Amino acid sequence: MNTAMMVLYSFTSAVVVWMLLGYGLSFYSSSITLNGFHLLGLPLPVWYLPFLNQTVYGPSNTGLNIPLYTFIMFQFAFAAITPALIVGAIVERFNFKAWLLYSPLWVILVYSPVAYWMFAGGWLNQLHAVDYAGGYVIHMTAGFAALALAGAVGPRRAQEMRVEAHNLLVVMIGFGLDWVGWNGFNGGAAGGATLDAALAILNTNFAAAAAAMVWMALDMRKFKRASFVGMASGAFSGLVGITPMAGLVNPGEALLTGLLAGTLCWSAMYKLLPVLRVDDALGVFPIHGVGGVVGGLLTGLFIDPAVASLYLPGYRGALFGDPWQLWVQGIAVIAVAGYSLAASYLLAKVVKLIVPLRLSEEEIRRGDMAVHGETAYSGLAEEAFSGEREGEGKDEEFPMESMKERTSGET
Repeated sequence: MNTAMMVLYSFTSAVVVWMLLGYGLSFYSSSITLNGFHLLGLPLPVWYLPFLNQTVYGPSNTGLNIPLYTFIMFQFAFAAITPALIVGAIVERFNFKAWLLYSPLWVILVYSPVAYWMFAGGWLNQLHAVDYAGGYVIHMTAGFAALALAGAVGPRRAQEMRVEAHNLLVVMIGFGLDWVGWNGFNGGAAGGATLDAALAILNTNFAAAAAAMVWMALDMRKFKRASFVGMASGAFSGLVGITPMAGLVNPGEALLTGLLAGTLCWSAMYKLLPVLRVDDALGVFPIHGVGGVVGGLLTGLFIDPAVASLYLPGYRGALFGDPWQLWVQGIAVIAVAGYSLAASYLLAKVVKLIVPLRLSEEEIRRGDMAVHGETAYSGLAEEAFSGEREGEGKDEEFPMESMKERTSGET
């Protein structure tokens, strides 16, 4: 329930922040420039914008043939899901009161500037870096923020690290909804029911399926079996990898992207993350951070000028004769990853001065009931707490294994 509450709060607080100043910072005009490069938009509430008009955004007054409020809502959904992704890295120990400050401030200080740079004509766009639907803005920022925040808050207790997934059938439902919803994100980034929107959706599914299969193959090679969690993780890596280029490449390049994203994110999960010694509970950094980097760099290679002419005429990848595109996508990777990592860590340190980042050991041990006064399974919680009292509250005697056996037996 604590994890669900953190995600719900991220979503609801993002609505308020986005309406008050997030959209203006991310898309409206430009209030801060440096040597001709646009760094940030104007922090205006959305009701001060010309909402009766069609969408116009950014310093270049880019126009779309859709109502402005439609565009504001579409982009809000991007902003709302991004801090929710970070939650996956810090479950089981992050102080909810600290999250009340951290999540909305992160949208203002990290998400909004990067959205302006990559979506709205900011300085990285001026260098010709592109992000079709959020590989940089959503996934890379969330992935590197997850790495920073998991490092800042410290690891879970050993007992929590050994607990298995709660309910994989529920995970499957959420995974299916997420994959379907990704079609809306990547397809909707075209700004209309256009040919490149259709191609973006086709590429999105092709890359996700390829990545899921390669992840499964790697799991079978290493663990001698395939798992649902593995295939879902692979599909997510392909979805992340294709996102910055979804409507700019042909299906053959989408296939290569899925295969490479699945392979490299799998390697990041099982080889890089242990080396970093950071407790990223749900693998947010390997899939979203590394997947975003892979997709961002491959965008610089794979942009097909015949496809890009539908959305960004004149753009082409290094494989089609423009090595500068790969170079500038690399600059964007360094800028976005470095900014998100540093800003997210510094924000954590500032919040820590106001309220502890980490729950107390007693709160961690008691869980949802201690933090929120409610739990998903009250009877089970009462038994656990009763057993805890009988064991005099010793950490090593907290009956995690008995709880797990009891729930599996009931199932």
